[in-house]
Amino acid sequence: MADDRTLKEREEKLKARLESIDALEKEIKEREKRVKQKEAARKQIVLRIAPSLWEDIAEWAEEDFRSINGQIEYILSEAVKKRKRE
Repeated sequence: MADDRTLKEREEKLKARLESIDALEKEIKEREKRVKQKEAARKQIVLRIAPSLWEDIAEWAEEDFRSINGQIEYILSEAVKKRKRE
């Protein structure tokens, strides 16, 4: 009998933990969905830069395994982060 109670108590605790994990997983998925929606709303811009700067960014992008657009976005993001810290 005591073993049955202990087993049931453990089972109930595990069920509660599983429900908690399921709730956390649902929350994470909702957050990911919001981030993806936000990222999908990217703005397009026309950017005119000197050919030499373009070449430098292209080389840097290749070293970092990014597209040129991805590299430009990375550079801008890092500049904004740095500015916010100051």
